[in-house]
Amino acid sequence: MRLSCLNGSFWTHYDGGSGEQLQPADQVNALDRLHAGMRNVDVATPHFTDRVAEAEHLVANSARAPGLDGAGRALPLDTLGSARQTIDRANATEQLLHGEPHPGNVLNTAEGPRFIDLETCCRGLVEFDLAHVPRDVFRRYPNVDHDLLHEYRRLVHAMVAAWRWDVDDQFPDGLRHGHNILD
Repeated sequence: MRLSCLNGSFWTHYDGGSGEQLQPADQVNALDRLHAGMRNVDVATPHFTDRVAEAEHLVANSARAPGLDGAGRALPLDTLGSARQTIDRANATEQLLHGEPHPGNVLNTAEGPRFIDLETCCRGLVEFDLAHVPRDVFRRYPNVDHDLLHEYRRLVHAMVAAWRWDVDDQFPDGLRHGHNILD
């Protein structure tokens, strides 16, 4: 069965893939197709900077991130601010993005890779999405501004570090990951 209806919502069923690890070229092709499809979608979505502002607020608030000391708080705040300033100067076309197309949000199906977990869709430059994928994937992606991608990768690492320090974070062993990112 390819399409089923559940409580009035449509879901597409995909048969599982071979169980082999996805190849970088397959991930690049899938992400490029996703971006091409999203390029012309016109829906109200937050801008990626809204997520950056949330991370900045979290890090700046000692009640939300009580484990951060002065230097630990300054590093992600400085990184978030400086990376965002560099990115703001970029003159490129923004579009709808997945928001977090990391490997945990890609299913290997018999029809090829499919992206899931679209709740973090946002507007921005494609490099924001590419900052979430492994190096062997973003290095193959066409027409990438690698200097801009470097800034987005700094920004995403700082955002993830901020989330790991959140007292409400439920990521398994999140605080250890937060320490590792800051280190």
